Amino acid sequence: MSTTHPFLRPTSVKHEPHNPVRDDAMLSPTEDLDRQPDGVPHSVVGLTALFSVMLAMLVAFMFLTGHTTGKVLAVILAVIAIPTMVGSLRRKAQNDRDDVNPSR
Repeated sequence: MSTTHPFLRPTSVKHEPHNPVRDDAMLSPTEDLDRQPDGVPHSVVGLTALFSVMLAMLVAFMFLTGHTTGKVLAVILAVIAIPTMVGSLRRKAQNDRDDVNPSR
């Protein structure tokens, strides 16, 4: 005798699922699976995360060493490196952005 949980009901599938999901014949004319829907190239998102963490660790290490020179250099590095990083990643995002299939 099998018992079923009251919240688990069998699903009624009234259509055949199309596998694999990436079936180009099933796409609508305006649908493009290759575009990046947020408009920002994913490589730029990854580089931003990587460089932000590395810069934060470097500045924190320099600041926590306790020397006055290290603290001053950490602040100077943060003041110079953050705008430089943001500007270069913004340029990379603009160069790599998909202008043929913009985000909706």
